[in-house]
Amino acid sequence: MPFRLAVDYDGTLFQGSWPKIGEPKWDIINKVKQFKEEGAEIILWTCREGISLDQAIQRVKEVGLEFDAINDNSPSQKEYMKKKLEQGEEFATRKIFADFYVGDDAMNLDIFLSINVSETCRRFENR
Repeated sequence: MPFRLAVDYDGTLFQGSWPKIGEPKWDIINKVKQFKEEGAEIILWTCREGISLDQAIQRVKEVGLEFDAINDNSPSQKEYMKKKLEQGEEFATRKIFADFYVGDDAMNLDIFLSINVSETCRRFENR
């Protein structure tokens, strides 16, 4: 299963907070792009919905970010859950599963920026 990265929008990828769209935080955006290039699945993990979510999605596209899921589990996680369901186990949860959650409220932005992307993605390939 690939490394799964869940990234918040407000205050993390872009400066400011809801309902503002904010200016890009290029250090975070570029790090997310590195993860994507190394094969990680990227999830936009935000409380935004409706029009404000549409605006955020448009904004991330403008800065060249691509997401595998938006406020939902990644494709590999969905496949894993499907297999477990076929084996009789049920995942009745709204939880978004990821290996690392990046958000300004978590105060982990400096840690995120210090991660070795290639090494991290490689460690998760053969789970």
